Amino acid sequence: MAKPTKKTARGRAAPDLAKVGPGELLTLLDFVRYAVSRFVEAKLSFAHGTTDPVAEAAFLVCEALHLNPDQFEIFANARVSAAEGKTLLDLIHQRVTTRKPAAYLVNKIYMRGLPFYVDERVIVPRSFIGELLESHFGADGEAGSLIDDPTAVERVLDLCTGSGCLAILAAHHFPNAAIDAVDISKGALEVAARNVGEYGLEDRISLYRGDLFAPLGGNRYDLIITNPPYVDAEGMAALPPECRAEPKLAFDGGADGLDVVRRILRDAPDHLTPDGGLICEIGRGRELVDEAFPELPLLWLDTEDSEGEVFWIAAADLG
Repeated sequence: MAKPTKKTARGRAAPDLAKVGPGELLTLLDFVRYAVSRFVEAKLSFAHGTTDPVAEAAFLVCEALHLNPDQFEIFANARVSAAEGKTLLDLIHQRVTTRKPAAYLVNKIYMRGLPFYVDERVIVPRSFIGELLESHFGADGEAGSLIDDPTAVERVLDLCTGSGCLAILAAHHFPNAAIDAVDISKGALEVAARNVGEYGLEDRISLYRGDLFAPLGGNRYDLIITNPPYVDAEGMAALPPECRAEPKLAFDGGADGLDVVRRILRDAPDHLTPDGGLICEIGRGRELVDEAFPELPLLWLDTEDSEGEVFWIAAADLG
């Protein structure tokens, strides 16, 4: 009689992982190599804080062993105990069979070197805005700076805050600013509150539940940052399983992906100070955004890993 086939949570046949005997894998590097082979074999997708199977494998191994990712090279040839090895193999198996983002399996992600708690209540943060806060909002009017003096920024708004990571990065970068962070999801705000508490920023970051600007009254801000839902209908239909494990609400931008972006641009002028500005991430939809808003002088910003996926516009140019 044929042996029953294991099923995943979504009902598909689960791939069989290569059997590993006791003592075959000894070092951290051995487990990373094994994980990379299994990840490539399973054709996993990588877009959640790591961009390739090697980086993802190293991330999982380090987190399971309570090591900072920067410490991998130091311990690459260190031997793993039997108990640790079982934990690592279980994690690798989960990553392949569930197709959940690695960040959910270890409840952690890093942005700009800082760790944040995440779970299925929030999208796994991978915004380029964190890098742009450092590169384009420097002190003393340095070249390319959009706000000359970070210490002069008094109020910042993070729309669609999710896990709260951008609000926390903003609090670090603008030391004198009070930060308001808004999300429509109760679960997301619970995660954000946990992260805000872990960084001891309860006195500087206020969390609001609501639809974009709705819970803010007439508040005005020197800077609005937002990474809103911007995936169009075609993109939603083609999301890989890893992304389908994340909240749909965090992706779905309507038919053309711009439903939420339109509302933000429409209402932002009522919530910006005269010298303020808006920074918004929209993924790979630059051409569509330029076509939809030809009257706006959007400044497109690049990062080490992106080109034209984030725009800036000053309050004065929004009308």
